[in-house]
Amino acid sequence: MSNDSSSPYEIYDTRFRNLVVPSAGLEELYSDCRWAEGPAWFADTGCLIWSDIPNERMLRWVPGGGVSIFRAPSNFANGNTRDRQGRLISCEHGGRRVTRTEINGSITVLADSYKGKRLNSPNDVIVRSDGSIWFTDPTYGILSNYEGYKAEPEQPTRNVYRLHPSTGELEIVVDDFRQPNGLAFSPDETKLYVADSAASHDIGAPRHIRVFDVDGKKAANGRVFCNIDTGIPDGFRADIEGNIWTSAGDGVHCFAPDGTLIGKIKTPQTVANLTFGGQRRNQLFITATQSLYRVFTTATGAQMP
Repeated sequence: MSNDSSSPYEIYDTRFRNLVVPSAGLEELYSDCRWAEGPAWFADTGCLIWSDIPNERMLRWVPGGGVSIFRAPSNFANGNTRDRQGRLISCEHGGRRVTRTEINGSITVLADSYKGKRLNSPNDVIVRSDGSIWFTDPTYGILSNYEGYKAEPEQPTRNVYRLHPSTGELEIVVDDFRQPNGLAFSPDETKLYVADSAASHDIGAPRHIRVFDVDGKKAANGRVFCNIDTGIPDGFRADIEGNIWTSAGDGVHCFAPDGTLIGKIKTPQTVANLTFGGQRRNQLFITATQSLYRVFTTATGAQMP
């Protein structure tokens, strides 16, 4: 383990040493959020978009150009990603829905109910190479008026959903989470990772990431992939080698494909989410409470649209 108190890195395994650049420090790019979340990198326009949920806005960072408002009000948007056509897909707490921002700027509602009842508060979202949209639906956005609008849940369970790319049919793929949160596919899309962050409101609840085998439309054989030793897992991403880089209470934790914790990037604030970006997908953008951070790595983020 690295014991250099001036370094943001804690190295538990040589595999992590090969993924980081010791001379690359942690950069704070912005620091005026209430709860920063949902970073999504747009390679074609060279910018990062992320959510500031309680301030009900979405922000945009451009290298050399600083930060500007992308959307306000944002309907308490949380997680964001891009579909295979490069359009923005967002989870909105305020509308309890998943939306798509079209090229012309208009917003299309993709999902807001299941079997005639409103969704809880869609949280995080990913898109598979077949165009299907997978998202989590915990109750965080309806627990209070801070990140949405307080309401009673209408769904009996807190689910992971799959949205069919052409028919718009919504189906449950996993229904036994306490509070499903971040999610990601392995680079070959044969595995689905999903965080359970229920310990945020119940100290005895899970604080782990589970992994499932994926065969097209289904997720099966769920088992615990890793446990978080500080805080809870929220959003996370995979790199091209299958390592999982996840949010935690003290920074970013990196787990090898076998579930071993191989290292940490320590941050001054609790991390909510992260994504790889930049021209070579080797820049790790980290949303952590009030701030947006960046750190250069030798890892390459798994391919994104």
